[in-house]
Amino acid sequence: MSKKLPEVILYTDGACSGNPGPGGWGALLIWDGKEKELSNGEPETTNNRMEMRAVIEGLKALNRSCHVKIHSDSALIINAFTKGWIENWQRKGWKKSNNKPVENRDLWEEMLEAAKRHKVSWIKVKGHSDNELNNRVDALAVAESQKYL
Repeated sequence: MSKKLPEVILYTDGACSGNPGPGGWGALLIWDGKEKELSNGEPETTNNRMEMRAVIEGLKALNRSCHVKIHSDSALIINAFTKGWIENWQRKGWKKSNNKPVENRDLWEEMLEAAKRHKVSWIKVKGHSDNELNNRVDALAVAESQKYL
């Protein structure tokens, strides 16, 4: 019988003041009643890059294989993994259906690498609504982006 993977809840969000502009990301890991907040930013970036960075850094913070339930308000990230977009992009040499290159390929590849050792569930949450944990990571991301203004 295989050992059950520890379950981790990961909330992620990115923010950008201007697009491109100063940006930040926030992540919240919840496991076994414990919480860990992560956040950082960049002086010149985009909102999508910060959304992606939050997922990557949240996954990289885990020191063993887990079942990670990733909650994000980024339709791009959720759809890329739940609708098979990422597999199609890879199969087409990182080109979209319109044959243009996929933006932020470097981060998609980093995200795939970070997710490899985990079982990942992708959960879309509504941004800027009444989801307390999503609002919390949004506040972390915005605070980081403000450091570069």
